[in-house]
Amino acid sequence: MNYDTLLTTIENNTCVITINRPDKLNALNKNVFNDLDKAIDEVINNPEIKSAIITGSGPKAFVAGADIAEFAGLTKEQAMALAQRGQDVFFKIENSPKPIVAAVNGFALGGGCELAMACHFRLCSENAKFGQPEVNLGLIPGYGGTQRLTQLVGKGKSMELQMTGNLTDAVEALRLGLVNHITLSEELLAKTKEILQIIHSKAPIAVSKVIQCINTAVVNIDNTNGYKKEVAAFGDCFITEDMKEGTTAFLEKRKAIFTGK
Repeated sequence: MNYDTLLTTIENNTCVITINRPDKLNALNKNVFNDLDKAIDEVINNPEIKSAIITGSGPKAFVAGADIAEFAGLTKEQAMALAQRGQDVFFKIENSPKPIVAAVNGFALGGGCELAMACHFRLCSENAKFGQPEVNLGLIPGYGGTQRLTQLVGKGKSMELQMTGNLTDAVEALRLGLVNHITLSEELLAKTKEILQIIHSKAPIAVSKVIQCINTAVVNIDNTNGYKKEVAAFGDCFITEDMKEGTTAFLEKRKAIFTGK
């Protein structure tokens, strides 16, 4: 598909989605949200795609925030609709049955940090900076940042970071659990793809169920008991062809070949 604000490529069953507004440090605007919405639908529905990476164009920024120019003159109701639109797209990322990983190059601030946190996990370059500095604008995060940052780093640190607006560098982000790995800038995409290739070798239905169950544990998406969801998901996996292949391969001491059935 063609997009106004994104570049996309598919290689080895991984779709790389690059937010491409380098002159604006890849700031999120309505067009970016519309394009992301369509791109995530493509990831979910295209059988050629097994996973996705979201990253930013250029060496300076993943996404430096929301496009503040779009905020001018909004009413309260329009502002709430703007926040809801962002949350809806980020929920789609978070709940994708296929892994979507953020490769954070440079600044991930405001909406950019929220986008990264909506992904299933994050890698970053050594020059990455994370932050929710909305208080400097008299605002708070609106795309889920108050919730996801708290889930990832804990209440106390989330309170401090969001009330001060202070930025977090890559080393601190790793220590806090905000990112899983730090790499050199030139190695970021390769390392992210390497991890996803490992995931591709696993049973796709099982990977999807892991995403569902962990999301339930973290955000209680549908108000069901996470342990009960895990039991049900375990049962769903148990009757798949992949489960039969995986257990047979284990007993036969060979590598399993999964088909997603």
